[in-house]
Amino acid sequence: MVSQNNHRSHGLHPFDSAQLKKSVRPTRMNKTALYGLILGVFIPVTAYFIMRFIPPANVMPYRLFYDDVRKTVKNGKETDDTVWSRVPDFQLTNQQGEKVSWKNLEGKVIVANFFFTRCPQICPRLTENMKRLQEAVKNNNRAGTNEANFVQFLSITVDPLHDSVAELKKYADRFQINPQNWWLLTGDKKQIYDLALNGMKLGINETEVDTAFIHSQSMVLIDKDRVIRARHDSLGNIKLYNGLDSNDVKNIAEDIILLRLEKEKKGKFFLADELPLIGVVMLVAVLGVIVLVFVLKTKKSI
Repeated sequence: MVSQNNHRSHGLHPFDSAQLKKSVRPTRMNKTALYGLILGVFIPVTAYFIMRFIPPANVMPYRLFYDDVRKTVKNGKETDDTVWSRVPDFQLTNQQGEKVSWKNLEGKVIVANFFFTRCPQICPRLTENMKRLQEAVKNNNRAGTNEANFVQFLSITVDPLHDSVAELKKYADRFQINPQNWWLLTGDKKQIYDLALNGMKLGINETEVDTAFIHSQSMVLIDKDRVIRARHDSLGNIKLYNGLDSNDVKNIAEDIILLRLEKEKKGKFFLADELPLIGVVMLVAVLGVIVLVFVLKTKKSI
């Protein structure tokens, strides 16, 4: 009776101390939640602004030729809008005897070169490097597909009078060319030369020797909008890809993948360009919250 009265006289119940401890816990949990909230906001924002201004590791291949520069006004601000030169359409025939044009290549990255089947030295080397390029793109993990059907290789003959469909087929069999995404093309001579000289800005000349043509050994990289792309050298000059240079073949393989990953200007989600950055920021935020919880638990146990 005495102990019970003593408890009552002090206004305490035997279980009041335990209840008091329980009432303190929500405050600690609220502090943890507050720290977590602050960290969850602070880290993503900080990481975003840090990474936003880090220069990209890869530089997109440059657009080379333009037709016009137009002045446009948007929201009261004047800007220059460049109209880039597009490779003109064509109607040629591949080694399978199929008539093909740009309609068959919509949405694809293109690599084109010029050759002829009777070429004794340069063209076989160029063809072998094109085949290596095809394999390199196919085996690149960032390509997103084992078949690399986002890229089409075009080898256009500069000797269409001799290089019939049958001759192209023999040449394709000789080098084991896969017709699925590599076409050898023949057709009207005037159209081919115009495509090389004016469309792709390359040089072609005939010689007096029946089996010799002077033609470019460049590989021409064309994006999904039919615009020619290339790199610049250390002085800022245009540097087309030399099809006989192993380092240039490596460079064009990398740039094909970059064009594959290049975002469309129209119809994309407004944060589409930031998705990789957002993913990294979210990962950092999650790791930060985990570290915070671990620290708070460690302090509590101490």
